[in-house]
Amino acid sequence: MQRAPGFWMLTGTRLAVWGDPISHSRSPLLHAAAYEVLGAEWTYDRRRVDEAGFGAELSSLDASWRGLSLTMPLKSAGFRAAVEVDGRARATGAVNTLLLDPRGPRGYNTDVGGIVAALGEAGVAEASSARILGAGATATSALVALSEMGVGSVEVVARRREAAKDLVARGAELRLHSTARSLDGRHGAVDVTVSTLPGDASLAPDIVASLADAGGTLMDVVYGTWPTSLSAAWVERGLTAVSGLPMLLHQALRQVRVFVGGAQDQALDDEARVLAAMRRALVGE
Repeated sequence: MQRAPGFWMLTGTRLAVWGDPISHSRSPLLHAAAYEVLGAEWTYDRRRVDEAGFGAELSSLDASWRGLSLTMPLKSAGFRAAVEVDGRARATGAVNTLLLDPRGPRGYNTDVGGIVAALGEAGVAEASSARILGAGATATSALVALSEMGVGSVEVVARRREAAKDLVARGAELRLHSTARSLDGRHGAVDVTVSTLPGDASLAPDIVASLADAGGTLMDVVYGTWPTSLSAAWVERGLTAVSGLPMLLHQALRQVRVFVGGAQDQALDDEARVLAAMRRALVGE
């Protein structure tokens, strides 16, 4: 197994995904498939942990623990707990992966790379303009991902235009031409749309139509509710719409890289076989 320079030879074999809610998480299936291929006798579980209890739960872990995957609402808490973060975590202020280094937790954001890889699979390797629906933590990761892809302008759309101000400011820091619009506003044409809205979000038909008519390729990051009203509108127009499953797959692969070798951009030994096994686990084959 490849390891990044300076990576501690960790002995812990326990891993888990934490969040609230957590029962829906498919991460245990993905990670178990990866470690079986790698021949690592590690365990990966799920635990319901809310933001208020995160610090105490983290402090209770012993040397048998190797790392954690973090989902909502723990990504900001994970960022604060890390003694060191990677560039993508720093750019987003969000950590979804903690490597439990003896020197202190090391934080990573693998959502950004997961979005880039998922859009690449959908045929979007680069784009000049984009729209993000929503303004939360996943939207921030989408913004950084779009920046990495070379997007020059991003329109942030939220139910309340004021809610998008922080994301627009972060876009300016990334040297993106970023603007904020409300959902019921007028929307110009873009190459790609990334929706971070809840899958059961109620959107008026005229708003859905307006977004689809000018939205390019759609990545709708939900996967429990599919199709969504947005994805259905895209498909009706003969446009490409993908769920959040490819993002989930590729961000999990990057987490495995972290837990194995301490770096999310360093490929695993026999990574193609690992990814294939994870993909089969995800679709239930």
